[in-house]
Amino acid sequence: MHKLFLLLLLVTFSQLVQAQEKYNILWLSCEDIDPTLGAYGAEEVETPNIDRLAREGILFENAYSTVGVCAPSRSSIITGMYPVSIGTHNMRTANFVPYKGINGETYPSFQAVTGKSGQNIPAYSAVLPPEVKCFTEYLRVAGYYCTNNWKNDYQFYPPFTAWDENGFNAEYMNRPEGMPFFSVYNHEVTHESQIWMKEKDPMLVDINNIKLPEYFPDLPVVRKDVGRKYSNIEELDAQIGEKLDKLEKEGLLDKTIIVFWSDHGGPMLRQKRAVGNTGLHVPLIIRFPDKRMAGTRSDRLVSLMDLGPTMMSLLGIKPPEYMQGKAFMGTYEEAPREAIFGSADRFDEAYDFSRSVIDGQFSYIKNFDPSTPLIYRIQYREQIEMTRKLIEMDRQGELTGGAAYIFRDYRDAEELYDLENDPDEIHNLANDPKYYPQLIKMRAQLSAWQLDIGDKGLIDEYNLVQMFWPGLVQPSTKDVVVKPTEKGLVLSCDTKGASIGYQIDDKIGSETWQIYHEPIKLSKGQKIVTRAKRIGYKTSNTTEFVNMES
Repeated sequence: MHKLFLLLLLVTFSQLVQAQEKYNILWLSCEDIDPTLGAYGAEEVETPNIDRLAREGILFENAYSTVGVCAPSRSSIITGMYPVSIGTHNMRTANFVPYKGINGETYPSFQAVTGKSGQNIPAYSAVLPPEVKCFTEYLRVAGYYCTNNWKNDYQFYPPFTAWDENGFNAEYMNRPEGMPFFSVYNHEVTHESQIWMKEKDPMLVDINNIKLPEYFPDLPVVRKDVGRKYSNIEELDAQIGEKLDKLEKEGLLDKTIIVFWSDHGGPMLRQKRAVGNTGLHVPLIIRFPDKRMAGTRSDRLVSLMDLGPTMMSLLGIKPPEYMQGKAFMGTYEEAPREAIFGSADRFDEAYDFSRSVIDGQFSYIKNFDPSTPLIYRIQYREQIEMTRKLIEMDRQGELTGGAAYIFRDYRDAEELYDLENDPDEIHNLANDPKYYPQLIKMRAQLSAWQLDIGDKGLIDEYNLVQMFWPGLVQPSTKDVVVKPTEKGLVLSCDTKGASIGYQIDDKIGSETWQIYHEPIKLSKGQKIVTRAKRIGYKTSNTTEFVNMES
C-alpha cells in the first residue's frame, strides 16, 4: 500500500511539472558520507538542515553509488553509465582543473602509474562511446541554464558543451532573466582529506557518545578520527542550511527541486573504496516545490547514476536509450531495480578487482583476486592517524574481532552478508548452506550484468589506454564544418559522437558556448565561432564564419 501511494504521488507530481512553469533543479552534493544523519536515525550527530529536507521531501533508504570513490562514481552520475562499461573505473586517470574559457583547457598532467603488467600507464582521459554525453547537454537543449560549482572529477575533461558555467564562480544567478536553471554545488568539508586537515579544529560532537562500527577497535585515536568525521558532517549541515536560506530569500525555494546526495560512502577504512554496503550506501533526499510528498520514505533501490535520467524524466525530457541509469520518477519512470551493482578496480597506486550486487537485504561480493588484502596500502589515506595506528596494530597481531577480519591478508573468493543483521559486513555467509540459494542467485545476477554491460575491468589498464589513445597519443576532434542552407547554418563534425558549441558576435570570447542542436539563423554581417569535442578527445580548432548573405 505504501509503494502504491508513493507511485500515485510521483505520477501526480510529474503531471504538475508538465502543467506549470518549468521548475529549477538544485543539486547539493557532498563527499564521502554514508547515511549517518539524523534523518536516517543517527543519534551521534545533529543535522537539522538535512533533516529538514527529509521532513519536507522524500528520503531514499536504499541509494547506492556505483563505486566507493569519487571520480569513477561521478563519471557514472554525469553520464548515466556504469564506469566499468565506459572505461572510467580506475581511480584516477588524471588531474583536471575547472574549465577556464575559450583557451583555458588544461589537458591531463599526472604522474604515470605502473600497471599490473609492468608497463607505465600515462595520465589519460577516458574515451567514452560516441553516443554517451554528459546528461546536462540534454537539459541545455531543453532550455535550462546549467552551472557546476565546481567539481569536475569525471575521469575525463568535461566538454565545453556540458555547462553554461563550470568552475568556482559558476552561479545560477548569472542566468538570463526568466530562464530555469540546473545547478550543482559540491561541498568538500566531509571529504576524506578533511579528517587530517581539520584535526585541530574544534570538535562539534561528543566523541564519547559515538557508536563505532564493529570493524573498528574502541581506542582514543579511533574515537578522535571518527568524531572528526561526524564533526565535519555537522559543518556540512550548516552549509546546507546557508543554501536553503539563500533560496528562501531569493523566493526560489518553492520553485526549485532540491536533491541532496553524497558521491559514495564514508571516508574511513572499510568505507571509502569498499565495494559492498559500507562503501556504496549513501544518503539521497529529494525535496519538491510546495513540499509535495513531505516526509515520505522510499525503500526503492536507487543507483546514483539514475539521477540524471530521473531529472530529465521529471522535466518531461525522454532519456536516451543508451543510458544504463533508470529514471525512478517522472514521465519516463522505469520499473524498479532488482539489484544494485558496484565495482572496485585500481585506486591510485593500489590494485583491486572486485564486483558487488546489493539488493537491500543482502550484499554479494566477488573477489577476482583473493590474494589482495581487504585493507591494502594507499599512501593518501594513511595520512589519517587512526589508519596508521590500525596498520601497526595489525603488524603486531593486536587486532581482534571485526578489526582482525577486515585486516586479513587475503579475501574469500565470494562474500555474502545479511545487511539487516550485519550492516558492517564482517560475518561472511557465503559458505553457510542455509544461504546457498541466495548466493547462487546473486552470483548469476553478477555474471549476467558483467556480460550485459561489457565489463572493461577485465582489460588490463595499459591495453585499455591503448584502445582509447592509440600509440598513447590523444586523438583530436575534427574541425567543425559550417554550411549555409535555406533553413540557416548547419554545423557538422566528422568525429563521431562530437558535440558542437558556438558563440555569436559579442558572446565570442566569453566562457559560455551555446550547444548546437538545430540550424542557426544569422543576420547579414553576423559572425559565428564554433568548435567541437568528443569526450576523451582533444577539442577541435576553432572555425569562424561571417554571414555575408542578406
